[in-house]
Amino acid sequence: MTSTELSTPTVDLPAIRAQFPGLTAGSVLLENAGGSQVPRGVADALRDYMLSSYVQLEAGYPESDRAVATVQGAHAFMNLFMNGVDRGEAILGPSTSQLMAMLAQAYAPVLQPGDEIVVGENGHEANMGPWKRLAEQTGCTLRWWALDRETQDCTLAGLDAVLNERTRLVAAVHVSNLLGQVADVAAVAERVHAANPAARLVVDGVAFAPHRAIDVAAWGVDHYVFSTYKVYGPHAAVLWGSNEALAEITGPNHFFVPDDDVPYKFELGGVNHESCAGLLALRDYLCLLAAMHDGRPRETCDRAVIEDAFQLMQVAERPLIERLVGYLESKPGVRVVGPGTGGADRVGTISFVHAGKSSAQIVAAAHAHGVGIRHGHMYAHRLCEALDLPLDDGVVRVSLLHYNTPEEIERCIAAFETIL
Repeated sequence: MTSTELSTPTVDLPAIRAQFPGLTAGSVLLENAGGSQVPRGVADALRDYMLSSYVQLEAGYPESDRAVATVQGAHAFMNLFMNGVDRGEAILGPSTSQLMAMLAQAYAPVLQPGDEIVVGENGHEANMGPWKRLAEQTGCTLRWWALDRETQDCTLAGLDAVLNERTRLVAAVHVSNLLGQVADVAAVAERVHAANPAARLVVDGVAFAPHRAIDVAAWGVDHYVFSTYKVYGPHAAVLWGSNEALAEITGPNHFFVPDDDVPYKFELGGVNHESCAGLLALRDYLCLLAAMHDGRPRETCDRAVIEDAFQLMQVAERPLIERLVGYLESKPGVRVVGPGTGGADRVGTISFVHAGKSSAQIVAAAHAHGVGIRHGHMYAHRLCEALDLPLDDGVVRVSLLHYNTPEEIERCIAAFETIL
């Protein structure tokens, strides 16, 4: 996407922020990578569902029929949201960590000794630990896609070095929840499938999904996972699988549930129904953003609406990222962990350490000024080890979204000035 394209939409920040009651609660909220705020309409949908359709599915009476329509509609919308319609299925669950663990176990009967599993060293433990355990369980060889210490990235050259005809699974991250850099997932998929057409690429999209439109069709991934509570929705997660990938594994649901009853076969105990109502309500918010994109009212949330809404988000975030990263890069003693620029190759997840101040001290200073951020390893434990970062203190992480304002970034910078 070019800078010209990014300058087209008009961002109406007051109208956007009016949708999020939580933004007026007190602190400047710059810890969004841990979980975004939700629009009022999403919260209202959760409440309304529980007060009108809080019954079991498939019972045949009107309230139950409405509940079925809500759950089925949420699955269909999440498939559209990821651009996976007719190519695969969206499976819902409580968290990315749980869905990844479930997926790894689904592959246990498929793998055998001699197969190889490749895991990126820059990932969140949710997409690392399950595959390491699976390798130990099945006798597969675990190969680390090592971090390049100079670029602070898992490079394509590094991937080429560990792929071969025995590669069966590759676990990659689209954006590190600590580094903020956007990976070329399409190029990763091309290399994985060239090494072994039967290999499956599993991508953790948790830190990408709040900022950019997901497009599993364009990227050629086999599985893609993200958490909806970090993308303006309820506390849930979505695992997408291609039809081909899902056909070779079996979900953990009861033995009498047919293997081809997807996604239900992978949703042990069923999904959270009220979360489905919340996910459906997200459509209205995306329509509002898409209407800002070119001034045209949007009544139906189709794929164009999703893409336009996320382009507007990117437009809103870009100057905030550039301002904060530029400030940090100018400060003596500060080391930005991840890209030292604010361009299109990064999102608004910005981490840093200081040579003379602990991350805990810096965060405490921000909290004293009413700025909500955090420090730690952010569950990227192995990445911190690879970068020689202290695991107890970790990094300072500031994570912004499209609803944050230039004034909030200046308030954060002013708080940092008091200690840096």
